[in-house]
Amino acid sequence: MELGDEWFALDKLQHVLACLLITLAAAALAGRSSRPFLRRHALPLGCAASLAVGAAKEVADEARLFGSSGASLRDAAADLFGVALAAALVSLVARLRRRRRREKARDADATDGSISMV
Repeated sequence: MELGDEWFALDKLQHVLACLLITLAAAALAGRSSRPFLRRHALPLGCAASLAVGAAKEVADEARLFGSSGASLRDAAADLFGVALAAALVSLVARLRRRRRREKARDADATDGSISMV
């Protein structure tokens, strides 16, 4: 484990952004798959892929493959935060899309295409 590892350091921002982008990219790819299982579980699969990449990076750090001083629990926490942020963003966008579809359907029902002669 790294000593002197600061909570608010540039590498923590890099961990958050990397995991956020990996989660979004993997979820987007899974969501566009021809396989229904992958489409239904796109977000959890994206989260799992991102966490796996983050864990692999920490294992590589501990093995000194990147010249690091070792694995960091704070880096892992930043990875988790990035994944959680991505999941929250995807959930928020999905909720807004559902709301917009419901409003559009309600408006279409209200104006069912008939023309009033009054």
